[in-house]
Formats: sequence, C-alpha cells, structure tokens
Amino acid sequence: MAAAKPTIGYLGLGIMGSAMAGRLLDAGFDLTIYNRTRGRCSALEAKGAKVADSPKALVEKCDIVFACTSDPASAKAVFFGENGVLAGITPGKKFVDMSTVNVETVLEIGKAVTEKGGIYLEAPVAGSKGPALNGQLVILSAGDQKLKEEAQPCFDILGKKTYFLGEMGGGARMKLVINMMMGINMVALAEGLAVGQKAGLNGSDIIDVIKDSAIASPMYGLKGPLMLAGNFAPNFPLKHEQKDMRLAVEMGDQVGQPLPLAAATNEAFKASIADGRGDEDFSAVVDSVKRVRR
Repeated sequence: MAAAKPTIGYLGLGIMGSAMAGRLLDAGFDLTIYNRTRGRCSALEAKGAKVADSPKALVEKCDIVFACTSDPASAKAVFFGENGVLAGITPGKKFVDMSTVNVETVLEIGKAVTEKGGIYLEAPVAGSKGPALNGQLVILSAGDQKLKEEAQPCFDILGKKTYFLGEMGGGARMKLVINMMMGINMVALAEGLAVGQKAGLNGSDIIDVIKDSAIASPMYGLKGPLMLAGNFAPNFPLKHEQKDMRLAVEMGDQVGQPLPLAAATNEAFKASIADGRGDEDFSAVVDSVKRVRR
C-alpha cells in the first residue's frame, strides 16, 4: 500500500511560487497556500487549494511547508512577523525555504527553526517562469538531508535535478553564483547587440551566429529574439536579478574575492531600475545599455 502524500503548505505566490504551488496542486497534493496579498491566492483557490489566514496557521496545518519570497526582507517578514512561520514551529515541523536570499538570512531562519525543534532545509532554485511552469527547475538544497529526501517527491514535480550541497548556506551560495553569472552573461549579450547593431549588423544575424558559436547558450537562444522584438514580459523580474547581483557582490566582499564584472553588471541593472524597468524581464537591461528611453 502506497504511503499517503504529505499535506503541503506553500507561502509566497509570486511568479515562481505560484507556478511551483500550481504544479504540486495539479499533482494531487493536499495544498494550503498563503500570500501577503490575498488576491494572488485566487487562481489556485479556484482550482482547489485551501487558503490559510496566516503563515502560523499554515504551518500548524501542514506536514511540510515550502516558502518562496522575493528577498531577505520579505523572507524575514513572513518568517519572524506576527503570526509568522516561526510562531507555528513546534518540534518536528518541517520548513523548506526556496527563496533566494543571502547566507546570513538562511542561517538566521534555519537557527530559529531548529532551536524550536523544527527541521529546516533551504532549497533555492535555478530557473525562471518557464522552467517553473514545466517542472524543469534545478533545486539547490542544503541543511537537513533527511528532510531533503522526504521532500524529494515534491522536488521531482518541481524540477529536473536536485542537488544537496551540505550544511545550511550552501544552497544560497550556489544560487548567488549561478545568478551572478547569468546576469553577467545577460549584460554581455545586451552590449554585443548594442554595439553590433550600431555598427551596422542585423540583430537577428548576431543571434544566429551566436547559436552556431562556442558561446551558444539556452539563455541567449531564448532571450535574444525577445530582446530584438522588445518583448520584456517578466519571466524573471529585473529588480530581482539586481538584488541577486548585489548579494553576490556582498558575498565577494565577505570572502575577499574581487568581482569586477559582477560589480559592473550590478550597476547596469541599477541603471535599468532607475529607468523604470525593474518590473520587466531582466533582459530589458538591453534598452538601458543602448540608452533607449520609453
């Protein structure tokens, strides 16, 4: 006889969280959700998800709670706030945080969970809206390995590969490295398109040649044509990429590693936010690189 599926809680229903929670619901899990903006729960509620009144109530009700918030401040607010996650943690409660935050936030939240007898796993993901909708994320877990194994059936629905990276903090470090490199490569593509087009090359020719060269990548193949078309519908909001670049540069400062490319890339994304592009896809950095104003 197959074991019963655990009851699942999901906190944070932004672009990524709503996609992941939706996949768990479609897979037949008993799902309870919470979001600080109640209206974001409506679509999943219409499909059968239950809605909790607070993070505390969600934790008390569910076997495993997942969270996906946008930055360290929101992660701490949902966790430490009044009727937050911590208020519902009792011995044996299981909390999996899929937010992209810095190591300090991971350790602070993880310590608070374990001090109350709870079980903690960090599991940030590599991937954006499309992979989240299609279950093709890469999951970067660290912390309690037994909880990782217990959560693996959920991870198999959400992603194509799950890594276990040791003690708490390993997942955050890996995610910042990956997103740092992704941001650098995006700005490199933006600068290549900008200078190439201004020098008289056809943008689509640049993208085609990239596909057949040593620098070909799935991101370039996907984002390049959208950038040429001016289609910046957000799959990964630019403001979140800039946050990750900032956290990566801070990590470099902490370990004494110079990151000149990451620092310059961070400035490019900051310029895009100043241009009002923060809620668009992070590929919108191309317009700021070109100094295009809307």
